[in-house]
Amino acid sequence: MPRVGLTPDSVVTHALGLIDEQGPDALTLAAVAARAGVATPSLYKHVAGGLAELRRLVAVRVTEELGARLARAALGRSGDEAVEAVLRAYHAYATEYPHRYSSLPQAPQPDDELTRAAAELVGVIVAVLHDYGLPDREVIHAARTVRSVAHGFASLSIAGAFQLAEDPAVTQARLIGMLTGGLRAWPKAAAPEG
Repeated sequence: MPRVGLTPDSVVTHALGLIDEQGPDALTLAAVAARAGVATPSLYKHVAGGLAELRRLVAVRVTEELGARLARAALGRSGDEAVEAVLRAYHAYATEYPHRYSSLPQAPQPDDELTRAAAELVGVIVAVLHDYGLPDREVIHAARTVRSVAHGFASLSIAGAFQLAEDPAVTQARLIGMLTGGLRAWPKAAAPEG
């Protein structure tokens, strides 16, 4: 019997549940339909573009979720404290939801909805960099640096790369300290193009 109230949003929620439990390779229309309690063709009423559209909607949702998590973490904080909160929130999201994190696009996509969600996520990072007094062009370089640190540490954590006896939380604290120290020492004049 079809589940009452199925919407594109609820289809994405079912897809994310499937991804969380079984990994991104498990995402098929048949699996999502079974989880939602509907026949596979019924999904096309809510996700007209099929699996490609569903993957796009999942990417949008994950980007929005991560952006919202970062925004909540930064709220009421500034400077080093805000950067630390954002980095810790990023890591917490990625390690709490490693399979859905893999659905986060790492490169710009030709998609208005995804571009908007990505701009909001990056906007949080740019906002926490405001207190460092960087010129606009340098803020972009600094935001890329923050993103690289966040994604790199999260990806290595998810992959189980930190096998040595020392606590990875201490490593993360040291990394955050290095980054915030570097941001405080960042050149205040824009570097010449070249």
